[in-house]
Amino acid sequence: MKITKKNGRVVVYDDEKVVKSILKANIDAMTEELSRKKAQILADEVFQRLTAEKNIISTEDVRAYTAAILREKGYPKTAKCYEEFKR
Repeated sequence: MKITKKNGRVVVYDDEKVVKSILKANIDAMTEELSRKKAQILADEVFQRLTAEKNIISTEDVRAYTAAILREKGYPKTAKCYEEFKR
């Protein structure tokens, strides 16, 4: 899967970046425990939804889907921290 970055560059999707971002946001949230394994599961769901629902994927799409999935799965504070540092 390819992603269009804000500057217009097209790069290959890297789920490891999503996993690391989720884990960093979770550390900032401080009150919700989230393992690396669970972060990988969430990142996999982001990938699955993006590929099922979008033809052209942007970094903003990844950010929005990641935050939405974090909220859906019971990590609202992590989602909020994720949105704040991904701007």
